[in-house]
Amino acid sequence: MKFIVSSTALFSHLQAISRVINSKNTLPILDCFLFQLVDGTLSITASDNETTMVTSLETNECDSDGKFAISSKTILDALKEIPEQPLSFDINMDNLEITVLYQNGKYSVVGQNADEFPQSATLGESAVRVEIDANILMCGINRTLFATADDELRPVMNGVYFDITTEDITMVASDGHKLVKNRTTAVKGNERAAFILPKKPATLVKNLLPKENGSVTIEFDDRNAVLTLENYRMVCRLIEGRYPNYNSVIPQNNPHKVTIDRQQLISALRRVSVFSSQASSLIKLRLQNNQIVISAQDIDFSTSAEESLTCQYDGNPMSIGFKSTFLIDILNNISATEVVIELADPSRAGVIVPVEQEENEDLLMLLMPMMLND
Repeated sequence: MKFIVSSTALFSHLQAISRVINSKNTLPILDCFLFQLVDGTLSITASDNETTMVTSLETNECDSDGKFAISSKTILDALKEIPEQPLSFDINMDNLEITVLYQNGKYSVVGQNADEFPQSATLGESAVRVEIDANILMCGINRTLFATADDELRPVMNGVYFDITTEDITMVASDGHKLVKNRTTAVKGNERAAFILPKKPATLVKNLLPKENGSVTIEFDDRNAVLTLENYRMVCRLIEGRYPNYNSVIPQNNPHKVTIDRQQLISALRRVSVFSSQASSLIKLRLQNNQIVISAQDIDFSTSAEESLTCQYDGNPMSIGFKSTFLIDILNNISATEVVIELADPSRAGVIVPVEQEENEDLLMLLMPMMLND
């Protein structure tokens, strides 16, 4: 079997799907890419048994159909240094000897039997189908992914929850300390449905979406989801279980509202948090008339810091404690110039929203407070 393909096109496609492959695999075949040639189209598959990614590209010429597996590390390292040029693959299908010819030389490697490669899961007949604009999906995943948990005891928290209704789609992520809810009315489903996309597939899709145009088709049943992009297709196992009722933890009617410049607040938090206790990263926000005082101290090392910023606030004076790393994370994942921090009392979660929501978007972030010593 012979075929010719562009070196840079092949390398970029291989690199994009190579992130699926684990460093340690239970099956040796999963260290390989599966190459399948059908009617001049080359499909390449990478898998870790739970998530499978397939990409396809056109060959310049080919003489027959066939399939083989090749070590992912070998082919990636070999193609990394080759400038743009046609690569000619010649595969002996009897002993799987692969010869790759390029301008000034050739590579020889031995492939693996393609039949050992696991089949990707197929969806049941009850599968739900949704189409989302690539840009909307990218924004939603970008905003929520950082808030997912790594919790073996509560696996449902380890992914992004897609809550689909006939009016909108809401993406939610929470680790028990912080929560992000990103609702978009620009896309909607045909029926009420939901699924939890695990962190690894969500990260893989996030890396592919910036190059995509048009829409992404998501089809899912109780166990698996298939995401179809322009040049890529991903099949992944979903997290099974019921996602907690996220709306019930968002405090309503918060009387204390602070409006502040987001970038100024991030800079002040970064400066002051240097002096917080390394164990807790606790910082204190003291609110008074049009002023917010950010302070931190580390009693063990007798260090402390305090900085005041102007803001819009006309409520009663109050103090609340937050973990500085979480608060900075949340502020970094909002793109608005100004944010509103809504508070009820020092023991209830703070709600952080942009002053101006983007079109068709409703973004809300929540952070649980920490106990203050004083």
